[in-house]
Amino acid sequence: MKEKPLFGKRILITRSKKQSSEFSSLLKKNGAEVIELPMIEIVPPRSWKGVDQAIDRLKIYDWIVFTSANGVDFFFERLKDRKKTFTSLSSPKVCAIGPATASRLAERKVFVHLMPKEYVAESILEAFKRESMEGKRILLARAQKARDVLPKGLEKLGARVDVVEVYRTIRPKGGSGKLKRILKERKVDLITFTSSSTVNHFIELLKGEDLESLLQGVLIACIGPVTSERAKQWGMKVQIQPREYTIKGLTQAIVDYFKPKLSDS
Repeated sequence: MKEKPLFGKRILITRSKKQSSEFSSLLKKNGAEVIELPMIEIVPPRSWKGVDQAIDRLKIYDWIVFTSANGVDFFFERLKDRKKTFTSLSSPKVCAIGPATASRLAERKVFVHLMPKEYVAESILEAFKRESMEGKRILLARAQKARDVLPKGLEKLGARVDVVEVYRTIRPKGGSGKLKRILKERKVDLITFTSSSTVNHFIELLKGEDLESLLQGVLIACIGPVTSERAKQWGMKVQIQPREYTIKGLTQAIVDYFKPKLSDS
């Protein structure tokens, strides 16, 4: 029987508990031993006021931009709570940052008019440059903590942008002792990061520790360039980053990284 590419590899997942199952399953199918230690928890905004105001005047917008599947989930749950509907005739055009976000919209029978080639904010801006944006009203539904690249870029293109916080990412309580123990006892071969928040909270849990020493011999895999850049800012070396910034893409990149190693053993 052919050995699976990730057999014997212990991989730490830092995604939220709610989002870990798909990633965990894909890694296990390839033979990995998975350790789940969520670095973020996805929660509603402190106030729905901004979202509610946007929902009440949805017809004024030309576009609504979703930068994550989480954003879709929380926005449409709130829409449902308010007993409102989202129809193609009276609602704005929809932009989704990537396939996972587009899939969530498809589940709700929402047509995606625009999805960039690369699944980052910069690529959304490139896609919108091909549209006439002067005077357009755009609703950007996203997390509380997010980069300003997209709203500022859209405004430079002449659009009027309203940013609404549809969810927050917070650090789950506890976990510091377990993480330190895992790293000090060399129980992990690879750590995966799927957002800048997972990186930031990972660092917070290790405050006061010698990060370089704890991560000696541990590989780092990041879902995309934004997450990789944040990891590098904290002094980490990123060995794995997929071409497609998705969970499937990240899994494949991890598999590809270890595949050549089989012939060496």
